[in-house]
Amino acid sequence: MAATVHERIAAARQALIGAGLSAEDAAIDAAVLARHALGWDRASLLARGRESAPPAFDEVYAQLIRRRTAREPVALITGSREFWGLDFRVSSGVIVPRPETELVVEQALACARDAGSRRLVDVGTGSGCLAVALASELPGARVLAIDTSLEALRVAARNARRHGVADRVHLVQATLLEAVGAPVDLIVSNPPYVPDTETLPPEVARYEPPEALFAGPDGLDVLRALISSAPARLAPGGRFIVEFGFGQRAAVESLARAAGWSRVGFVNDLQDIPRVAVMEH
Repeated sequence: MAATVHERIAAARQALIGAGLSAEDAAIDAAVLARHALGWDRASLLARGRESAPPAFDEVYAQLIRRRTAREPVALITGSREFWGLDFRVSSGVIVPRPETELVVEQALACARDAGSRRLVDVGTGSGCLAVALASELPGARVLAIDTSLEALRVAARNARRHGVADRVHLVQATLLEAVGAPVDLIVSNPPYVPDTETLPPEVARYEPPEALFAGPDGLDVLRALISSAPARLAPGGRFIVEFGFGQRAAVESLARAAGWSRVGFVNDLQDIPRVAVMEH
């Protein structure tokens, strides 16, 4: 009798554990990749998982599991990642959107709705997750999305079209804030902030673009440049919301004070780690 889908997933889970994944991550990834191979949603897998695997499933699924055992991120294998309830296309040319980056969206929306912000900038847009999420939530806003990478801008453009905001997300290839002319109401960024000497998990180190991750010996090169240059690009009362890394809160606060920001607040992630700074000009 042919193996069931559940049995194939159980075997894949063991292979992933053998490749170094935790039991929890292996279980999730094995199921996600099975659904991707089958074209099923969660409900279909629950309802039909005890059926025999379709004839073409084994070969396709085995290829997907081989890629994951090589520690390629699931998002790059499937080509998509959910962020802010939206499905984003991703590629090896961008970093995969992280759940903690949704904190930037939360804070940006609170600021934008409070101040009636209409002119927004996303620096280092990557997949476009921040720009697209904000444009989706703020119908009256226009977002300038900046990146140095042409490949990232292609991915971001695809995501903007996918979610119906391409007419309000303007994509520009530029370095940091050099493309910002007239003063804007709000600047957001998830910049590179990893120190050059830090060792990253294989999923990140092998498959994500280093220029979107690393930022000098202390990881602060890009943050330093943005914190010092953003005030000149903001309208009175404008705000800058930026993600930063573990252990960088004190340095970010010191840089903000030195740059003359009138107010600086911090937001912790779900692990109670300082993750996002909100600065007011």
